[in-house]
Amino acid sequence: MAHGTAPQEELPLSVPTPDTLPPVEFAEPRTGSPLYTIVESPIGEILLTSDGESLTGVFMAPQAGWNAQIGTDWRRDPATFHTIEEQLRAYFAGELREFSVPLAPHGTPFQRRVWQALTTVPYGHTASYGAIASAIDRPSASRAVGAANGRNPISIVVPCHRVVGADGSLTGYGGGLPRKRHLLALEQQRAN
Repeated sequence: MAHGTAPQEELPLSVPTPDTLPPVEFAEPRTGSPLYTIVESPIGEILLTSDGESLTGVFMAPQAGWNAQIGTDWRRDPATFHTIEEQLRAYFAGELREFSVPLAPHGTPFQRRVWQALTTVPYGHTASYGAIASAIDRPSASRAVGAANGRNPISIVVPCHRVVGADGSLTGYGGGLPRKRHLLALEQQRAN
């Protein structure tokens, strides 16, 4: 997910500072040819990737021809993604608040630390980049947290959409601000 430079917008919800969840443990990604499938969702097609044991990616289609990023050595294997596909359907139906599939995001140690911190932000709540920086004991690293957040390869499941500006504004989302707004509104509606 790329951290955009779109103008700031007011968040469509107001939430209290939540208690955090325990962080999700990440596996180390396995080497080899990735497995993938493409699933439909209320926010458009989603590309799912796996190393055969863990989910390694949840990517939203930014535009026509987006699946050109699929490598020639990748293997389409819808059966591998049955559990996460069911969990995504339940999430979009408002029936699931926490995902339970194994995760193995590719990233630097710092990025993985940030992404792990994202998993502590509860459904229906938001946190600022500064709050995430403080949570990983790097309180002056808000910009670096923003950059890592923007490179989160497992969107929705590792909820980078729940991170907002210090003033509560929407500051960017690789899937586009309309999708971020949709995900936050879905969660806020179901959280109450």
